Amino acid sequence: MEKAAVSSTDNLSTCSKITREPPEQQPSSSSSSINLQKNREVTLHPQHSLEKSVKYQCEESRLQTVPCRLTGSLQDAPPLLFLSALTALAGAQRFITESSVVNISSCPITYYGQQYEQLYVNMTSGYLTICFNGFFSPETGGDCLVQRSRGAQRFEFFINPGNSLDYGARENLPTIQNSLQCTVAIGFDSIIGFLLNNYGTQAALVFFTYSSDTLVCDVQVGGTTVKRVNTTSYTQAFADLSGCRDSGEMYPPGTVISSDPETCLSLTCNETAVLHTSSCGPLERCQGNNICVLDATCTVTGPTIVDVRGQMNSIQDRCAYSLFSTPSLPDFQILGYFKDQRRTDVSFVDSVTLRVDGHDIHLEQGGRVQLDDSTLTLSSSPQPVHGVQLSKDQTGVTAKLSLSNLTISVFFDGDTAQIRLEGPAGSSVEGLCGNSSRSLSDLRLSEYSSTSCEMQYREPADSTINCTSVTERCNLLKEAPFSSCNSDIDPEPYITACTNTLCKYPAVDGLDCQFLKAYARACSLHNHTLDGWTSKTGCSSEAFCQDRTCSDHEFCGEKTVGGDTRCFCRAIFASKYQANNSLGDPTVCKENSASLTLVGCLLEDKDIDYSALHLNDPTCRGQVDELTHMVTFSFNSSNSCGTEVTTNNSQVIYKNTIMTQNSSSDIITRHDQIYIDFSCIQTQPDIKTETFRIRDSSVIQHITSGVWDYTLTMQSFTSAGRTQAVDFSTEVQLDQKIWVELKTDGLDGDVVIVVTDSCWATGQASPDSTPRYDLIINGCANPADQTVQVEDNGLGTSNYFSFNMFQFTGSSGDVYLHCKLHLCPKQNNCVPTCPAAAHRRRYARSRYEGEAFISMAWTH
Repeated sequence: MEKAAVSSTDNLSTCSKITREPPEQQPSSSSSSINLQKNREVTLHPQHSLEKSVKYQCEESRLQTVPCRLTGSLQDAPPLLFLSALTALAGAQRFITESSVVNISSCPITYYGQQYEQLYVNMTSGYLTICFNGFFSPETGGDCLVQRSRGAQRFEFFINPGNSLDYGARENLPTIQNSLQCTVAIGFDSIIGFLLNNYGTQAALVFFTYSSDTLVCDVQVGGTTVKRVNTTSYTQAFADLSGCRDSGEMYPPGTVISSDPETCLSLTCNETAVLHTSSCGPLERCQGNNICVLDATCTVTGPTIVDVRGQMNSIQDRCAYSLFSTPSLPDFQILGYFKDQRRTDVSFVDSVTLRVDGHDIHLEQGGRVQLDDSTLTLSSSPQPVHGVQLSKDQTGVTAKLSLSNLTISVFFDGDTAQIRLEGPAGSSVEGLCGNSSRSLSDLRLSEYSSTSCEMQYREPADSTINCTSVTERCNLLKEAPFSSCNSDIDPEPYITACTNTLCKYPAVDGLDCQFLKAYARACSLHNHTLDGWTSKTGCSSEAFCQDRTCSDHEFCGEKTVGGDTRCFCRAIFASKYQANNSLGDPTVCKENSASLTLVGCLLEDKDIDYSALHLNDPTCRGQVDELTHMVTFSFNSSNSCGTEVTTNNSQVIYKNTIMTQNSSSDIITRHDQIYIDFSCIQTQPDIKTETFRIRDSSVIQHITSGVWDYTLTMQSFTSAGRTQAVDFSTEVQLDQKIWVELKTDGLDGDVVIVVTDSCWATGQASPDSTPRYDLIINGCANPADQTVQVEDNGLGTSNYFSFNMFQFTGSSGDVYLHCKLHLCPKQNNCVPTCPAAAHRRRYARSRYEGEAFISMAWTH
């Protein structure tokens, strides 16, 4: 049993502290002291079928009040046994005979929604009152229990902790749902008793009497009787004292106090007597007719994601992530791709992809939209693409998917993506936009990311950035007109994202407005117009770099702050060229061509106009790839473009130069003159040198033909004048020109002429062997071999011919040269006719002609 306190002007050494505070309308009674003997134990023996003894133990302390302790069980005892037990403790002295204030802070009672820690107990000869907010006054009323049937001259009380003194209250009062915590027991003249049970937010009254009279207790709230209970001898009456209060009015549990179907806002007193305000959830809005629907917005801007609950996350790498998905649409997902721009250590959302039924709709920089690999042309009028309505205006691109009970819209302006979900209350949002408990690595999509996307970079801090000034600008989101939206959209995540980014990254490329614009648009989705925000901030609602398309290794930025825009190289892409002070890739050399590719955005960084560049031949200019913006210069065997060819031992060097166009009208120039040399070096293939030696320096043959008896000599030379004779020591190279002379001795040149009819080569000594290769046919050079020339044939007693040295493919290397000659009377026309046409007119042979045959052998 815990201590119960009552105030008094006397110094007391008791189990209870008593405070006497008589009401103004009643004169004060004489005070009395209540003393208990130290450590006195009183036992109340069983009565009225009570099977167990009940004991109270009190101790005296000069420093503090020590509570009486209940040491037996009273759960099954009649209620007035408590009062009898108190009487047995100290006789009549323990009774309180004056109106008093009782401290019940150790067992406060929640009386119709109002918790009280004091009781104001008043007694007269005609009535008894127990009030919670002041002594009873019929004129002013109050929160009171008023018994008008019978008065009393004294009262006693105690507080019992725990749940042992319910006395059937919960059984008789089914509206009591909480568990009993403690009980305040008050008895008057050992005849009338009140048990006030504390059930947390609820309370109950157990009213009983030993009197044979019927006693009535009014339960009043603010002076108005809300309940009336009565009891007779040895019976108990129960009353639920639970309820709620709002605006001075009392409402019983289960009451709807107010409801607005247009706002879905309702106030109820719930079943456990707690005021409960019901409205749409933090991600919901009221559709009317008390129907709440999900209305969630996620913002992705720069490296930051502000999810549907207003929580912030930041991406540090350049990978693809799952931004949004919902179990109700298993074939729908929104992906975000992050890339670097001017710094290697800061990433920005670069594009957004909607995956719909196996198709990819890419929302990219500059307002470009692609369906899989095809570019779409959009306007402000929605265009359906696989169930998604696509439209584009000066602010950006919108993609909207509408189903029977669900609408998902995605807006992207090249810098900021905003995803809005409208659907049934309780719909689930997953991905980075859903404040998922999954880690960033779980939401990273490796199948859509480059293998090096997770690599971390470090750069020195930008000393030109004034973080204080940046913070002031970001904090504009808490000032008018933005402040009108602060209650609906928390500005803090946007401010944090703004300061974190701009204290590290320069405020260029529209970035000083990007976070303000993102917040303004999020507000507009919740019907906040924010009039005048653009004029106050100097920003525009239009998309930055709209309709400017950059390649994958580029991003759109400002040439100067607030000036024109162009495509810049991404920092990581440019770093590999800057490390070598290069403007492009190495020269690509092929067998018959060479090319050099320059990076367009690097040229622009140097303020170089690619259209003013050319090769040594001014007509040879660079070709621009419209997709990559790379500029390629090339030359080949059919168009050398002024290429210089030099040799160095076994190497062939092809060299050209990319240079700035010269203008004869320009006397001066303020631009750097560009000279970029590029060359290809090719090694000449190894040449296998074959050398031949003649077996005999000359071949002489004696011939008798008719009246003629002469000698025929075949001799070879390495010079056209036939002065350098080939002997057995002379080395003859393949493809080297050889002159062969056929000379006679013993013929009268005035009578007869020598005509070489045919010459051929074989791989073996026999003139009839194969393979065979013809050099002279019918007195003429073989038209299939342009190296064969025949001189002075049919003009005298000797002639000669020439050819380039050769060998038979796959043979041992020996070459045997055979020639057949005949004699022709001089009076005849003995010169062979060798026209270009295939048909030849044979000259007439005289009866004096005779044939001769001669061979010469070569080896190596």
